[in-house]
Amino acid sequence: MGKVFVDVGMSLDGYIAGPNRGPGNPMGGRSMTIHKWVFATATFREALGIPGEGEKGPDDALVKALFARPGANVMGMRMFEEGEVSWPEDAPFHAPVFVLTHRPRAPWPRLGGTTFYFVADGIASALSQAKAASGGKDVRISGGADTIRQYLRAGLVDDLTVHIAPALLGEGLSLLEGMGAGELKLRQGRTLSSPSVAHIDYVVER
Repeated sequence: MGKVFVDVGMSLDGYIAGPNRGPGNPMGGRSMTIHKWVFATATFREALGIPGEGEKGPDDALVKALFARPGANVMGMRMFEEGEVSWPEDAPFHAPVFVLTHRPRAPWPRLGGTTFYFVADGIASALSQAKAASGGKDVRISGGADTIRQYLRAGLVDDLTVHIAPALLGEGLSLLEGMGAGELKLRQGRTLSSPSVAHIDYVVER
């Protein structure tokens, strides 16, 4: 049975996106502040069709492993709406994506094996469908922050990885905003670093 995991970039002061984000301003215009290290890797550049060779060091190895890990993904509607206008036709998931929504719509197939399915009956249903479609591989809760918090609060996440950029946003969307003491118990796992980012793995203890 595969695991359910979260893997997310974050600023040093705890934000995963800037303020005033939306389809015309993905991640609040702060994607390069938080994810500069990702954009520098060869695997990510190839997946999104970004020109240039990219780096092939330890950070790239982590990105390659991350792309290979999930057999399905779950995300919130706001994340989907931001990505819908900017992802290439060959969307970078190459697996089914289950989008939480209050407005049902028909599935949206893309090139490369990605199909977006829209789930209007809650987080448990979306996760159940993702697990059934994953082929026994892991399921990634891709975001955004509210979706991640819902799954953490429901005790449905096994692993959490944060990639902490050495940068401050000062304001924006906080990953764990509103979560109180004792709501989340973590055990630290692997920690790796490069000049651009610190990668920290946690196991969620129930």
